[in-house]
Amino acid sequence: MNIAIITGASSGIGVEFFKEMQKETLDEVWVIARREGKLAEICEKYGKIRYRVLPMDITSPENLKNFASLLKDESPHIRFLFNNAGFGVHGDLDQADYTLQGKMVDLNVRALTEITTISLPYMTKGACIINTCSIASFVPNPRMTVYSSTKAYVMSFTKSLRFELRKKKINVTAICPGPMATEFLEVAGIDKGVSKTFDTLPYCNPEKTAKKGIRAAKRGKCVYTPRGFYKFYRLLAKLLPHSILMYASKT
Repeated sequence: MNIAIITGASSGIGVEFFKEMQKETLDEVWVIARREGKLAEICEKYGKIRYRVLPMDITSPENLKNFASLLKDESPHIRFLFNNAGFGVHGDLDQADYTLQGKMVDLNVRALTEITTISLPYMTKGACIINTCSIASFVPNPRMTVYSSTKAYVMSFTKSLRFELRKKKINVTAICPGPMATEFLEVAGIDKGVSKTFDTLPYCNPEKTAKKGIRAAKRGKCVYTPRGFYKFYRLLAKLLPHSILMYASKT
């Protein structure tokens, strides 16, 4: 059984990943998020091939244990794994809720790592792991300190794992968009006027980002960054001291 697995599938680019998977030769698409009703609604609306709704919080050790058991029982061939679940919070760390910062690390880092590790035994030549990363992985982002740190982890994780899996012909790709008009901004508390940076940055299109990101992954690329503006920013991050770029984005 050939399948795709998508975490964070109930909104934003996760929905676009699900839509793109309808074009692949798969037996099932497994969608994961906490909101069962939302997942079912998306699957009924866009699903053309068989799907499986797995409503769960992937930061729960018990849920991860159940996920591992399900894979063991079904023994599928995972052709695509989308590590898309994640969130960010905007604001200075000295004024932040420490529990929320910890939850961010749990979801963006630990859960992604564990889901990938659980899934790898079911992946073979030609499979793709696609990690939703961010331009925040290029340079630390003041006022989103923990979020940008988690995305730096995702970038490092992607590059190193890709190197490990090169002999098995399994590719790992980080998709690094800028801001997108999705629920992410609402959850992060980034309303219009809160951040001059977010108010002025060009926005990425979730549909185009998903489509081109998957294409890049299938071509064996390590990093996909949409829009020329952010490709240039990625280059600057390699050339200039991060302190300069951090100062420019501190608001």
